[in-house]
Amino acid sequence: MTDWSRLRHAYGTAEDLPALLDAAGAHPRAPEWDDLWSRVCHQGTVYTASYAALPALTAIARGRPPADRSMPLVLAGAILASTDRPHGHDDPRATYAAEITELRALTEQALSVPARDADAYVHLLQTLLALDGVEVWAQQLDRLNDGEYVVACPACAAENFVAFGRYGCFTTTDSMYMRDSAAPKLPLIPAVPDALSAPARSLHARALADGHPEIATALTYAFGHARCAECEAGFSVEAAVTAAHTDR
Repeated sequence: MTDWSRLRHAYGTAEDLPALLDAAGAHPRAPEWDDLWSRVCHQGTVYTASYAALPALTAIARGRPPADRSMPLVLAGAILASTDRPHGHDDPRATYAAEITELRALTEQALSVPARDADAYVHLLQTLLALDGVEVWAQQLDRLNDGEYVVACPACAAENFVAFGRYGCFTTTDSMYMRDSAAPKLPLIPAVPDALSAPARSLHARALADGHPEIATALTYAFGHARCAECEAGFSVEAAVTAAHTDR
């Protein structure tokens, strides 16, 4: 049995987590989910109690129909994706291998729910990447929902906004590009689906199969090619996003 008094979350001892997990597990949109998130995955940081919560999150997800299990799945994925971890902790992928295997199967089922909200679908795709141990994109795929990545040009280091949403598909150095602006906007070049790298190729095929063509299209831009709006040097959006989050 877990001795929660010996574990820590963002606000101190984790003795309050069993009650919070029970309360959150009572309803898919229980207000206690916010409290749980802030304790075990506070602004992307995880704690000793965060990993200990994985069996309970697995049980909650298991007990719900696929349409109502997003919250425990996405929280579990965020915990596993975090790179801001407690020092010296055992590898959670070894300790909780059985839970991760089950969480992945539960996520696969949840992704196949017909007409699922697009934003929630992207969060579940990101969870799948976290469960598979895919670095960077297990934290950054949800930027598809914003239709924007912010990256540095690999040639001149200028900050570029890579936009592929309601305002068009382009790069610009103007953070307020959604307003009228004289700043240059250089068109993005989407990747050819068959030429997408892993994991984007499987995500693209999955999004199409699950009835989310708009997400599949967004993936071709997020993993496509761009030109710097400052120096016009060409670069891979995927490589620029990866560089931005591996150099930290």
